[in-house]
Amino acid sequence: MIVVLLNVYLAILFLLVKFKVVPFNLFWKVSPAIVFLLLLVGLFIPMNWGAPQGKALVVRNSVAIVPDVAGEVTEVPVASNSPLKAGDVLFRIDPVPYQAKVDALQAQLSLEELRLSQMTKLQSRDAATEFDVQQRQSEVDNLKAQITNAEWELGKTTVKAPADGYVTNLALRKGARVTTLPLSPAMAFIDTSETIIGVEINQIDARYIQPGQMVEATFKFAPGETYTGKVESVLQAIASGQARVSGTAVTPEAVSAAPFVVRIKLDNQAFAARLPAGAAGDAAIFTERVKAAHVIRRVLLRQIAITNYINPF
Repeated sequence: MIVVLLNVYLAILFLLVKFKVVPFNLFWKVSPAIVFLLLLVGLFIPMNWGAPQGKALVVRNSVAIVPDVAGEVTEVPVASNSPLKAGDVLFRIDPVPYQAKVDALQAQLSLEELRLSQMTKLQSRDAATEFDVQQRQSEVDNLKAQITNAEWELGKTTVKAPADGYVTNLALRKGARVTTLPLSPAMAFIDTSETIIGVEINQIDARYIQPGQMVEATFKFAPGETYTGKVESVLQAIASGQARVSGTAVTPEAVSAAPFVVRIKLDNQAFAARLPAGAAGDAAIFTERVKAAHVIRRVLLRQIAITNYINPF
């Protein structure tokens, strides 16, 4: 962009000299160098913190689906990468052993309730002690608690989607056996109920970024288009600044100024919902500083949007 502006100045200077509006003396000969320095120092370098720009990435939460009960899978009604609503069935586990457990406990409960009723009558006739009644009541209460847990396990044989989203890389099939081990999830569920867009901004340029500032973004997924939005937050930690719990002393590492991540939200939420996880692009944040450079940053961003038609990287 600075080359374009300098070329415009040279064209104007050529016309002014040609029509003898200005003399072609030493000052006007060196004026292009002066204009270049003024543009560089007074506009383009400050633009980096007045309207910082960085790479944008769409991220979605991934949920490892681990069933609460183990068993043989009897049905997998979902298809990979098909949209799902919260509560849709992902797969079903054979409910027979869990239903049998519920039935057995209910049978025991019926018997214990009958014994409790009989013991209560005997106690009213002084043929049994109050302790005997309380013991029977305790057994009834214990069985009711076991039935509640057994019914919960029976309900968990139907595994449902935790949110709106889709299952990716689906390998689970009918007949497979699933377990409750957290290290062995049955499938990966991508949550689409919330779209997370992060923008990497160099640390030297992030000093004036605040929530609520205007953002413009363009994505490889939608070449030629720019979308407006707002800054949601500046993440206050990155991995290089994280202290990890360990049993060793501090291990010195090479210090580097890794970019900070700024979370943004697009105004067009319908478009944001269509963005696939991993969609990349560029975004510019317009702070309250160096407002004269905002127009130039907008032009530069639109140039990137157009080149997205042919630039795959």
